Formats: sequence, C-alpha cells, structure tokens
Amino acid sequence: MTVSSTLVDVHLRDGILLITLRRENKRNAVDRSMADALDAALNRLDDDPEVRAGVLTGGNNVFCAGSDLTSGGDYVTARGGEYGLVRRRRRKPLVAAVEGIAFGGGLEIALACDMIVAADDARFALPEVCRGLVPTCGALFRSLERLPSNVANEMVLTGKPLTAARAHALGLVNRLVPPGRTLDEALVLAGEVVANAPLAVQACLSAMQAMKTDLEAAGWSATQQAKDAIAGSEDVQEGIRAFFEKRAPAWTGR
Repeated sequence: MTVSSTLVDVHLRDGILLITLRRENKRNAVDRSMADALDAALNRLDDDPEVRAGVLTGGNNVFCAGSDLTSGGDYVTARGGEYGLVRRRRRKPLVAAVEGIAFGGGLEIALACDMIVAADDARFALPEVCRGLVPTCGALFRSLERLPSNVANEMVLTGKPLTAARAHALGLVNRLVPPGRTLDEALVLAGEVVANAPLAVQACLSAMQAMKTDLEAAGWSATQQAKDAIAGSEDVQEGIRAFFEKRAPAWTGR
C-alpha cells in the first residue's frame, strides 16, 4: 500500500516501510510541512503491526541538505523532535539510503537511523560553522559516537565533507554501493532484519537505545549550551545573510 503526500511517499513492501523524501527542488531541505509528513510516516513505522523495519531515502540524486533556513527552526514535532525523527525512541529499525549529499541536518537525520547504506560518490558534511551556526540536531555528540573523535572534530570544526568511501572505512556507513543502488541495498539490509524474530529485534533495539540514554541526555545539554553561546550574535545573522546572498561571510567574532 502506498500513501503519498506532496513531500513524503510511504510504501509498505514485505514488512518494510519505504519512506521517500520528495522535495527534490530544495534538495529535500526540511521545513514545517516536511517535518510533519516525516513524523506521520515514522509514527506508522512504530505503530503499524504489519511494519517490521523501515528504509528512509531521499531519492536517486540527494539524501537531504538539512534544515530549510527559511523555516526559522520550525521543524520540531511532539513525538519525534527535530525533523520528526532526531529525538524519537523508535521501536523498529530504520536504514538510511544515502545518495548524493547528507549535509547538516541531513547527516543528523542519517545519524538518527540505525544503519546507513551509501553510494560511493555520496558525501557527508556538517557545514554549520561556515554559516556562523552550530549543529543542533544531535551531530555534536552522535558524530563522536559513530566516528573517531579526531574525524568528528575535523567535520564539525572545518565544515568540510567526508567522502562515502572514508565514512565506510571508518564504520559510519554499513554498506557502500554504486550510485543508484542504495535503495536496493537498503531494502536487502532491512530484509535481513525482517527475516528475524520481530520481538527479539525490537527488544535488542530498545536495549541498545536504553544504554545510550544518559550519554544522549548529556549530549543534548551540551548542544543547548553551544546554541546559547551563539544566540543573537552578529555572526549568526551574517552567516545566514551571506548564505542567501550567495557570498562569502564577513565574520566579526561578535
């Protein structure tokens, strides 16, 4: 069964819920409407007894460019938090299928998934500091969980992309495939999960999430401190203004 909105397609296939972002003209940047649609899809992932696992894809060209800066941060849902996903305590596994770029919040969405399949020409980045901002949707601590600390430091502090090949070598990416094949491989990986006992899978996922609860709480607290440190600064305003004007920012350190 397929349920489509203008922004997110949802299709159930052999116990796997395929969730496809459909805002290609904005590189799947998330605004209020897309967050609500994604939240609804992920509610079904958890609540529908016919669903055993999920796959999240952005289509054949791009995974997600993160937040739509015109949204002003209005992309938080009651159940899932940022983007309807980032703070969600899911009961069922979710695989990200990454083609093209997963930048900023797009990478934070991938980090909120349980496994990642990526095209070998995909790129991952946290470019927030290049705009006078900080990563606010989990990357400040989840990057440290999934990558060596020096690599996470490089990504956060330089904003430069990480190639999919390096991400795979470092363990961030589970499976690396040719461009255009991520969805197929993600469905294979999800199918390997679905072949197992559903209660056992859900119990394992719940236990692994529970073991990270205290670390996540500390991570969110530290993230809020970072947000507060730059709130209202001239550099934040300049970074966003320069982004929309497509020019290099002129930082003042204020």
